[in-house]
Amino acid sequence: MKAIIVDDERLARNELKSLLKEFTDIEIIEECDSAQSAIEAVDKLKPDVVFLDIHMPGKDGFGVLEELDFMPHVIFVTAYDEYAIKAFDVNALDYLLKPIEQDRLKAAIEKVRAEMIEPVAQSDKLGLNNQVFVKDGDRCWFVNLSDVPMFESEGNYVRVYFDKNKPLILKSLNNLENKLNENVFFRANRKFIINLNWIESIESWFNGGLMVKLKNGEQVEISRRQASKLKEMKSL
Repeated sequence: MKAIIVDDERLARNELKSLLKEFTDIEIIEECDSAQSAIEAVDKLKPDVVFLDIHMPGKDGFGVLEELDFMPHVIFVTAYDEYAIKAFDVNALDYLLKPIEQDRLKAAIEKVRAEMIEPVAQSDKLGLNNQVFVKDGDRCWFVNLSDVPMFESEGNYVRVYFDKNKPLILKSLNNLENKLNENVFFRANRKFIINLNWIESIESWFNGGLMVKLKNGEQVEISRRQASKLKEMKSL
């Protein structure tokens, strides 16, 4: 598992490196002391996971994520707990408070390992003809995936849209993405997977992205990076 540590404080980076020595499957391939160096390193080296400080001079950790072309698994590491909700809103796998406790670090790394399970072959992934079981509290549904226009990440949960229902399931969007056929269910950005068959209209958007309107009336922005991928997938 390739990892990059991003923190503007050298002592904090050294402390985390020391804690990570316990995990023999983790290779620290780079250390970064600024947002800009982190953006360049992540896009170039494509790590499996980034341990990302939030408070840094200039651009903060959230600003780093906004500029990445390659999106690794992210574990935020910070001394401030008021950012926890926002961290999960951007689909971070975990959020560690300094000083880092070894047990919490171990739990965070286990989440990364679970997300990195060998990908399912495309032919074995779920498509429009599949039906899935969805449970939210006491309510249960068998849902045809052809009836699902989109999935939305909400922290450690995913909201499933179908008919007039929007139940939450305990699953990360990254994990769900690995099970779905990307030729139909496309990762639009960090928060949404959309059903391409539900697209009603599409237009160019800011910074090279796209804006799609779905047949259920919802609008979802496709990020610049994913817009390029979609054009490559669907071009003649």
